[in-house]
Amino acid sequence: MFFNRKPETFHMKTPGLDAPVLVRRNPRARRISLTVNEAKRGAVLTVPRHASLEDAGSFLAKHYDWLQKRLAALPRPIPFADGVILPLRGEDHLLYFTPDSKRRGVVWTEAAPETPHIFVAGAPEHAPRRLKDWLKRQAREDLSARCAVHAETLNVRPKRITVRDQSSRWGSCSATGVLNFSWRMILAPPNVLDYLAAHEVAHLREMNHSKAFWAHVRETCAGMDEAKSWLRKNGAGLHSYGADVN
Repeated sequence: MFFNRKPETFHMKTPGLDAPVLVRRNPRARRISLTVNEAKRGAVLTVPRHASLEDAGSFLAKHYDWLQKRLAALPRPIPFADGVILPLRGEDHLLYFTPDSKRRGVVWTEAAPETPHIFVAGAPEHAPRRLKDWLKRQAREDLSARCAVHAETLNVRPKRITVRDQSSRWGSCSATGVLNFSWRMILAPPNVLDYLAAHEVAHLREMNHSKAFWAHVRETCAGMDEAKSWLRKNGAGLHSYGADVN
C-alpha cells in the first residue's frame, strides 16, 4: 500500500498516545519527518509521495518516546475562564466574566492596584468566544498600526492584513502582498508584535530570508534580536491560551 492512494492528509491512530497525529503527504519531501504542532498539541508526520504507510508507521514508532517527551513538555492548556490570568500586550490581566453587567456583550479593561482586569459581559457560555473575537480586533489594530509604520520606512504597501489563529507560523506574506498574522501576538509584549510586523513587511521587499531581507528588518526594527529571542523562548506558551475556543 502506498501513501499516495490516501487523501492528502489524514489522522493516524497511535495506541497509547493521547494526542492527534496528522499524516500529511508532501510531494517535495525527500524523507519522512516528525514535528510537534504546539498550537494543536499534536504531531505532524510528513511523508514523501511514494513512501508506504508501513514506513510511516515504523518511523512514528521509532520516535514514539521522543514525541511523548516533547508533548509532555508543552505548556499546560489555559482556558478562557473566569479568574484566569491572561497576558495582554505582555502584561498579566485577571479575567472576569460578568454575566450580570449592564454592558452586555462588551469586553473592556480596567486598571487595578496589582493586576489589571479584563471584563467580559454577557452569558458565560458565550464569553470565551466573545473574548477571542475582542483579542483578534485588538491584534488587528496594533498590527495594522505597526505595519503602516514599517511600510512607510521600507517604502512598500501591503495589499491587505489578515489576523487569524495560525498554528504553524506567527506570520506570513503572500506573493500578492497579503500579510497574515496570528492574533496571539496581542498576548506578547509590544516589541515582539512590532518585530513580527516588521518581519512580514520586509518580505514585501525580499520574499526570502537572505542577508538583504534581514538588513531590511533591522533597518525598521532595531530591537529585532531581543524580540526574536523572546519569541523563541516563550512563543509556545502563547498557544496554550484559549486553545479550546473555536
